[in-house]
Amino acid sequence: MIDALRARATRAWQTDGTAAGVLGIAEGGYHGLLRTRDWLYARGVLKSQWLGVPVVSIGNLTVGGTGKTPAVELAVRTLRELGHRPAILSRGYGRRGGGIHVVADATSIRLDADAAGDEPFLLARQLPGVPIVVGANRHDAGREAVERFGASVVVLDDGFQHRTLMKDLDIVMVRARAPWGNGRLLPAGPLREPLAALARAHLLVVTSARDAADIAEPAAAARVHAPGVPIVTARHVPTACWETTAMRELGVNAVHGLKLFAFAGIGAPDGFRDTLAEAGALDAGFMRFPDHHWYTRDDLTALERRAHAASAVGLVTTEKDWVRLRRSAAPGMPLYVLAVRLVLLSGEAEWRAAFARTCPRPAP
Repeated sequence: MIDALRARATRAWQTDGTAAGVLGIAEGGYHGLLRTRDWLYARGVLKSQWLGVPVVSIGNLTVGGTGKTPAVELAVRTLRELGHRPAILSRGYGRRGGGIHVVADATSIRLDADAAGDEPFLLARQLPGVPIVVGANRHDAGREAVERFGASVVVLDDGFQHRTLMKDLDIVMVRARAPWGNGRLLPAGPLREPLAALARAHLLVVTSARDAADIAEPAAAARVHAPGVPIVTARHVPTACWETTAMRELGVNAVHGLKLFAFAGIGAPDGFRDTLAEAGALDAGFMRFPDHHWYTRDDLTALERRAHAASAVGLVTTEKDWVRLRRSAAPGMPLYVLAVRLVLLSGEAEWRAAFARTCPRPAP
């Protein structure tokens, strides 16, 4: 029931309709809280804490998928090329339990996805040797990363609204199309903050851009609220594919020409559907689940039934979804997992310059 209501709200957020009265009242209250917080920070009543090392934040203005996790991975790889020892800080959304925990250290992954959260666990798989710490208190988690692992810079996952830490580089991820949904604040729309908050950004990354015209709406908002802030365009491209029964690498062309039934529980599932089409998979159907959804045996049974009804030869999902279903019983048909990475289409020089300027190469 909750998942259905959440999905209905998300669809409504992407339209231009007027919010219902109760949501509009709640939106006004939320906006008031944001204005109060901004006032307190502006006057020094609330203060951001210095961690002692540079802090890079990857975040967004909206609820839903803009590709933050692949951007965190790209940021870490960029920092490594600059000679840094980066660590990742995450709240660990959806994890079991609380407190501050080390998901991965320099030698191994120490927590499974249910205790770490799906995104930190996925990053630990993609970035072996990079310490990852989860905790609601980002300052304490950051101190753990610096003092225990000697991190020379930390990357803050989903950190744009998190202002208790001083940030040296604030990167905001934005979807190319319908970037602000209906333009309303929570809960009447998907915006976590008004567009004026873009003034705090140091770099904008527009994802899923197909051509120059695709960035018109984000670029217009940047001209008003963040003039002079560089805009980088990027897209997600397949980099690996495997079939879960054998767990062997098949290559990114493995799904080409296969009639597959796809499913995803991510912030922007339609983006995954577009990626499959670009990879040459034949669309036998698509089932959306809520973001961070943990799959059950019943879910997989329902997916198999729909796939068979559509004459599909198998199922296909994202790497992030596989993290949340890999402990479930294997489906009775092939399940393909497609991994993607964020690739910069334009503005690579601006991306690297921003890192070099705010996170200079550490002394040997």
